[in-house]
Amino acid sequence: MTADGPRFGTTPQNPDLLRWIGIQVLLLVIAWVIGLIVRRLLASRMTMSTASATLTGLGGLWGGLLVAGWIFSSSDMWRPAMIGVAALVALVVVIVVSLIVAYLHPRPGLDPIAEVAKRGESDSLEFKSSARWNMRAGKRDDAMETVIAKTVAAFMNSGGGTLLIGVDDDGRLIGLGPDYATLKTPDADRFELWIRDLWGQRLGTNAAALPLLDFAEATDPQEGYGPQEGYGPQDVCRVTIPPALGPVYLRGPKGRGEAELWVRVGNSTRRLDVTDAVQYVAMRWPAYARVSLLTRLRLTLTMRRHRNTPARLPQVVERTLTERLFSERARNGSRGAGEE
Repeated sequence: MTADGPRFGTTPQNPDLLRWIGIQVLLLVIAWVIGLIVRRLLASRMTMSTASATLTGLGGLWGGLLVAGWIFSSSDMWRPAMIGVAALVALVVVIVVSLIVAYLHPRPGLDPIAEVAKRGESDSLEFKSSARWNMRAGKRDDAMETVIAKTVAAFMNSGGGTLLIGVDDDGRLIGLGPDYATLKTPDADRFELWIRDLWGQRLGTNAAALPLLDFAEATDPQEGYGPQEGYGPQDVCRVTIPPALGPVYLRGPKGRGEAELWVRVGNSTRRLDVTDAVQYVAMRWPAYARVSLLTRLRLTLTMRRHRNTPARLPQVVERTLTERLFSERARNGSRGAGEE
C-alpha cells in the first residue's frame, strides 16, 4: 500500500501474509491426516469423530510448533524438521485426548459379534452374507444393496434390531471380503462411508445417521480375499438399529421411485401396501397421521363429484385419503425419521 492507496500488481505486496495462510492450510491437512491415522490405530476404542480429531490435531500442531521453536533456531516454518516435530507432537496429543475421551465417554456395551451370531436369526436379529456382492452370481448386484436398505428401514419402523453383514445363515463369520473388493480402499472405514451413503440415498439423510456400526474380525474368512491377495483382515459389520421416531420410507436407487414402507413381521421383512401403511403409521406414530389442509380440500371436491353415486363414495373417499396421506408422509418421511 502506498500513500495514494492500495496497489495491485503481478507480485504480492505482503508475501509473508500469503505464506502464513499457506502454512495454516498445510497444518489443517496434516491435522486431518493425523486424525485418520489415530482413528485407524484406535478403531476399537475411538469415540471421537473425524472432525473432532482434526481440530484436536490442529491444536496439537500449534503446540508442536511452539516446541519446535525451542529446538530450532531457524525462523523458516516450512523447514521439514519443524513440521515433523509439530506433527509428532500433534499425533501424541490426539492419541492422549482420544484415550481420555474414550475413558470418559465409552461406547455402549455390546456383546461380542461372535456371541451374537450364535443366537441365530430372530425378529430383532438378521444375518446377511454381503451388502452388495451376489454370492451365487459372483458379481456386484444392486438388488443386494436394496435388501440391506429395506432391512434397516424395517427395523427402524419396528422395534429396532441388529443386522450382521458378513455372516451366513448358519451364523459363521465369513467376512466382507467380496464387498471390500468392490471399494477403492478395502477397509472398514471406506465400507462405512459407502453404506451410509447408500442409506442416505434410499432412506434419507437423517435416517442414515441413526444406525451404529462396529466391526470384528471374521473367524471363517472366505478364500481369495486374504492378505496374500492384497486385502487386509476380513471384517464382519454389526449394524445396531434403533427404532425411528417417525416412519422411514424406502426409495429406489439414487432416491428415485415410489416410497415404500417396510416393517418386521416375525423373522421376515415385509412391505405394506398403501392402505396398511397408512393404518400402521396412524397407530405407531399418531402425529404423522394428521391430514393436511390440501388433502381435506381434495377430499371435499371428490365427495361433491361423486354425490350422485353414493354407493361408490366410501371406496373413493378411502382411496383418495390413503393415496394422499401416503404421498405426504413419503415426502416428509426421511426428514421426520430423525426429528421430534
